[in-house]
Amino acid sequence: MKVYLDNSATTALDKEVLNAMLPYFTETFGNPSSLHAYGRNALKAVDEARDSIAKSIGAKSNEIYFTSGGSESDNWALKGVIGATKAKCKHIITSQIEHPAIMDTLDYLKAKEGVEVTYLPVDKDGRVSVQDLKEAVTDDTVLVSVMFANNEMGAVQPIAEIGAFCKEEGIIFHTDAVQAMDSQAIDVNALNIDLLSMSAHKFHGPKGIGALYIRSGVKLDRLISGGHQERRMRAGTTDTPLIVGMAKALEIAVRDREENNKRISALRDSFVKKVLAEIPFTYLNGGMDHRLPNNANISFEYVEGESILITLDLAGIAVSSGSACSSGSLEPSHVILALGVKEELAHSSIRFSLGKDTTQEEMDYTFDVLKASVERLRSMSPLFNMEKGIGYYV
Repeated sequence: MKVYLDNSATTALDKEVLNAMLPYFTETFGNPSSLHAYGRNALKAVDEARDSIAKSIGAKSNEIYFTSGGSESDNWALKGVIGATKAKCKHIITSQIEHPAIMDTLDYLKAKEGVEVTYLPVDKDGRVSVQDLKEAVTDDTVLVSVMFANNEMGAVQPIAEIGAFCKEEGIIFHTDAVQAMDSQAIDVNALNIDLLSMSAHKFHGPKGIGALYIRSGVKLDRLISGGHQERRMRAGTTDTPLIVGMAKALEIAVRDREENNKRISALRDSFVKKVLAEIPFTYLNGGMDHRLPNNANISFEYVEGESILITLDLAGIAVSSGSACSSGSLEPSHVILALGVKEELAHSSIRFSLGKDTTQEEMDYTFDVLKASVERLRSMSPLFNMEKGIGYYV
């Protein structure tokens, strides 16, 4: 059996989305910047897609700027704000569990622009404290960037409270919503979000396309010069098929959100409960009350996460390790460490991220393979004393 439980990394392109895209590769293929009929027809499709995406988050059409994906949107948000501000001293507040697209960009801004950064800690559930945020603000604070939901352990942040505070203080608020678009109802006005990053391939859209919502009146430096596209803020030929696909994918995600959330969270909850009850020395990373419905991040004591990942892969099951092995680093996940998890336990974490097509049969198969794999791997571990225990929440 083949089981895909790495939907937080990427999702399969929806067939309905593919069908919506196909005509713009072969029939309506004109450049939207061209004035002839081919171009006008393509531009009409782009405008309709922009309207649709804006509507899904309560924004205005001219506040949506297309990018190549979430990482570009994050880079533009941070670098754009710093480039546009005239303040001599610049301070950004973020969290300790942000995506590398935020963390690495902040490192760049610290080194190249002299920006000061405050990294807010998170509690055992993986959430920042709004009180900590309030205490971190200084007269030089120009931007707060806190992700909507974490990509590794699924913690959903108190975005409404953060947005309300930032609005009151006159501070620009950016959120990386890449992991949240399909499962969370987002209204940028109700939540007082000024900048929001999204990426289509996280909600069954095509890879290579994303967007940055920029509230009217918020000043950002231009990202790419060379043309009038995206209101002269990001030059480059408009990718009509991908934009159409992104809009269709988000339309479907919003349409099916409630039904999918209910079904997926039930599968996830049942799986987590069974793992913690029947596989000894297992720990759920992060809390369950404010968590993405498809995410389960579990540590398996006495076993390396990469070993579990490889064993499951050999059985046809795709998951993600909580450590940074994919980047060639031997360091454990900074996200899991931020929860207060010990380093050796952080090395043993596995992320199971379900999707809209995940079935009960697939989860049952995954559990059976997982249990047998962990038992076999532990039998080879000199640290494992074979004492039976009970999994529990941490």
